[in-house]
Formats: sequence, structure tokens, C-alpha cells
Amino acid sequence: MERLTNQKKIIFDYLKKVKCHPSAETVYAEVKKKLPQISFGTVYRILDGFKRNGTILEIPCSCKSHYDGNISPHAHFICQKCKKIFDILKLCGNCNVLRNKRVKIGKINHYQIYFYGYCKKCQNKQTK
Repeated sequence: MERLTNQKKIIFDYLKKVKCHPSAETVYAEVKKKLPQISFGTVYRILDGFKRNGTILEIPCSCKSHYDGNISPHAHFICQKCKKIFDILKLCGNCNVLRNKRVKIGKINHYQIYFYGYCKKCQNKQTK
């Protein structure tokens, strides 16, 4: 197991406390406030390591990835206009496939589901 450095702890704590799904650039900007000497490359490598070991989720969205400190089973709604990402926590638990975690080809260990559409705010802008 990797050692939890101060840099990793601060990045992990930030991702756990925010409700948004920040990009690497946003994580870097926020972490730099506490660790002025940290480089973007270091932040990106730490995020990549967390993603590879399953500590955080990576959400691919248009041209850049976003990150989620909540690794519990849930889906995401991505607005196609403003690109904001919303958690959908309860919906997928109602699906028999996901509740039973079994399909004809095998057992499901984890999943990521993305819904795309327009958030309420962007829908309201379109109707005006």
C-alpha cells in the first residue's frame, strides 16, 4: 500500500468534502491555497493514482475529466449545455440488475452510469 503523504491527504480531503465534481485544474487551484509549492503535475499524478486504486472516481466529461470523492454506487447526470455534473444517488439502486449485481454473463463488481440531458437551469433558459 502507498504511503499517504501530506499532499495526498489534502487532495483526498478536498475531494471528500466538496459536493461538486472538480476538474484536475480546479483541484490544483484549491490545493495550491494550502500547498503553494505543489505543481499541477503532482496533483494530476496523485489524482491518477487515486483513480487507479479505486479511491476516487473519474468522470469523463467533454474535453476534460472530473473527479468524485464519493465512490459509493451511484450514477451521474451531465448537462450537455453547462457541463455541470449532478449525482443521482438512489435511482440506480432500484434497477433489478444492479440490485442483484448479476447478469447472464457474470457478477457486477462496480459500475458507472452517465445520463446526458439538460439541467433545469439550462432548460429554463431555452424556454425563455
